[in-house]
Amino acid sequence: MSDQELLLEKKNGVALITMNRPEKLNAITVSMMQQGVDMLQELVHDKSVGAIVLTGAGRGFCAGGDVGNMQASQNSNEPEPTLEEGINHQKLGHRFPAMLHHHAKPVIAALNGATAGAGLGIALACDVRIASDKARFTTAFANVGFGGDYGVTWGLTHSVGPAKAKELFFLTDPIGAEEAERIGLVNRVVAHDDLMGKAMEVAERIAAGPAVSYRYMKANVNFAMGVDYQTMLDREAETHQRCGRTEDHKEGVKAFLEKRPPVFQGR
Repeated sequence: MSDQELLLEKKNGVALITMNRPEKLNAITVSMMQQGVDMLQELVHDKSVGAIVLTGAGRGFCAGGDVGNMQASQNSNEPEPTLEEGINHQKLGHRFPAMLHHHAKPVIAALNGATAGAGLGIALACDVRIASDKARFTTAFANVGFGGDYGVTWGLTHSVGPAKAKELFFLTDPIGAEEAERIGLVNRVVAHDDLMGKAMEVAERIAAGPAVSYRYMKANVNFAMGVDYQTMLDREAETHQRCGRTEDHKEGVKAFLEKRPPVFQGR
């Protein structure tokens, strides 16, 4: 087993990022999040990659914060950080879900098992969530006296609505994959053994598509979550015209008229 906390593999236009602390159910560390930020920044400029898949090694996607490290910190003889130092430390980790959410390329979460706390926030920062039928989900924060981080509040509220989000926060009862799909927490559920194959299939299909259009689609959907209808119409007017000036648009029109599949080049 590699001692790297994040693994990166590229194949067929897809970058596969694997959180690699299986013995801890891929509980996050500051170094893991920093490595993730570095990887995502690199992938922005990698023209060979059109989509990203994020998953976890072993039997979990991500269990969130490492509770063992929390206890070690409480028992340490080191002086407690000031409130401002704690906030700054938290924001360092938050850069990873922020980059997933805002990344220029579509991100698919392949949820292979336990997805809890900050790990749920990371999953919700991805654009498409495909879950194994063995996956289970919980907010978990109330169990350790926390209020929620890593964007989970925004992601839950916009995915399942405020009332359901509050229920999931307050009660912390784990839910299975089918229930997660029913309430809109994940896009689809597949057999556990088929998870990575299905996630890569979706990612490869996206990677072969019009990259500029996908970038604007993702940004527009994110933008639409906080603006009024007319503001969105004005933004669509701009982004639609930008897409109309790409080579992929010209290829799409030509392929349609020639009754053949388009061959997009991402420009």
